[in-house]
Amino acid sequence: MIKTFALRLNPGEDLKNCLLEFTVQHQIQAGFILTTVGSLQQAAIRFAAQPQSQILTGRFEIVSLVGTLSRDGAHLHIAISDQRGTTIGGHVDLGCIIYTTAEIVVGQSRDYQFSRSLDEQTGYWELQIGMKDGEQGDGAEE
Repeated sequence: MIKTFALRLNPGEDLKNCLLEFTVQHQIQAGFILTTVGSLQQAAIRFAAQPQSQILTGRFEIVSLVGTLSRDGAHLHIAISDQRGTTIGGHVDLGCIIYTTAEIVVGQSRDYQFSRSLDEQTGYWELQIGMKDGEQGDGAEE
């Protein structure tokens, strides 16, 4: 069973920070991004295999935003395009600042519980999938 939420971010707000706050405020335990449209005036994106995020300034359209949300963190990827249509993407970091708006629809599974823990193999805080009844999930919806 899926519950949905909709939110709109305003100019100057931080995309990731607002989503983290929204997740805590609404006690979302297993959330995911369903769709997003909007724009950024600054993007903080960590590209593949890079240790640090890059800060990009200008006017960017949000072409895609995907990811998982839980009360102890989020893993979000974004694709943005500039005024020429050049599109880039990567891992969302704090510092993605809204230009005009971000219209976001979030889904929440009522069956799963997401958490994050440090994975010794990857060195990153990785998704742990549990069932609301305490069983360990394999990620497959029935």
